[in-house]
Amino acid sequence: MSADPTLNGNWHYPTPIRFGAGRLAELAGACAVLGITRPLLVTDRGLAALPITARALAVLESAGLGVAVFSGVDPNPDENNLVEGLQAYADGGHDGVVAFGGGSALDLGKSVAFMAGQVRPVWDFEDVDDWWSRADADAIAPIIAVPTTAGTGSEVGRAAVLTHPRTHEKKIIFHPKMLPGIVIADPELTVGMPPWVTAGTGMDAFAHCLEAWCSPHYHPMSQGIALEGMRLVNDWLPVAYERGDDLNARAHLLAAAGMGATAFQKGLGAIHAVSHPIGAVHGTHHGTTNAVVMQAVLDFNRPAIEERMQAAARYLGIADGFDGFRARVGELNEQLGIPATLAALGVVDPDLDALTAAALRDPSVGGNPLPMTPDNTRALLQACLG
Repeated sequence: MSADPTLNGNWHYPTPIRFGAGRLAELAGACAVLGITRPLLVTDRGLAALPITARALAVLESAGLGVAVFSGVDPNPDENNLVEGLQAYADGGHDGVVAFGGGSALDLGKSVAFMAGQVRPVWDFEDVDDWWSRADADAIAPIIAVPTTAGTGSEVGRAAVLTHPRTHEKKIIFHPKMLPGIVIADPELTVGMPPWVTAGTGMDAFAHCLEAWCSPHYHPMSQGIALEGMRLVNDWLPVAYERGDDLNARAHLLAAAGMGATAFQKGLGAIHAVSHPIGAVHGTHHGTTNAVVMQAVLDFNRPAIEERMQAAARYLGIADGFDGFRARVGELNEQLGIPATLAALGVVDPDLDALTAAALRDPSVGGNPLPMTPDNTRALLQACLG
């Protein structure tokens, strides 16, 4: 009997993760393990002035590693941010990056480390076919990732999202060595997140797990991780939203974020294909946008995922199968103060034809359970607008 040709895939798992409250104290030791003597800490403008960043810099300074910071990271980082970060890296004679912050800072920090020794433009390394092999792998600087939000899971990812400043498209830049050499996942760093950031980043992690669970590709290890990741978010995100200083809730969400990014090597789908162009053009928060479109995408994919969602609902303790799961997403969004539609999120006068075309160019399309076409994708966008 011949093998089923769909039972085929390339599987990769994360890097060393130092997980737990207080582990930020190990930052200098992590630099030593990776041979970093002059780290550049890359973070965003808002985070740069906060006490947690000062704590990280104090750990580095006490070990004689300096206090160099680049904080020119926008909420949706673009090529201009990258150019400025690369200049700071070169000017300081740095030999590694500490990517510190939420998904935007982690992605840009990884991009700076990746591009510091390259001679080709960053867009030559978009996640298309084997374009990653164009890079000089030996010139990629070592990376330590320190997440301060629990959402994107970029700390365990081999890619970064950058917005093209001219086309306003989000592009995925990929290389296996963009995976950080060490992750420090300290839930104490996530305690200061405002409730709306807790909500949006938590639902981002949920979206990663959900889309991985629904992806048609074969990856049973990621399938299991996705299922448990959904359970952790479902159980603990409302707690963290209501009681931001609950370290147990923060820890479970930080774990779920890494789990989601590990699981989605199995595939993403229409949630991200729609969310990426909306965020790039209209400047919406990525995780919040994912949450807004989630129920419409569940409806869109229902013919292909109904049985699978019944299994997920049982594991999460949700009654009524697909309908119960869909309703639970709505309950979470309402409880977390997430708008019900893209229009309520602030998406005004969208160019549906342009957004449809951009969604269909997004790599996430390939992991959707049902084929996405110009007609059904435009209808999906219209449903998301409300």
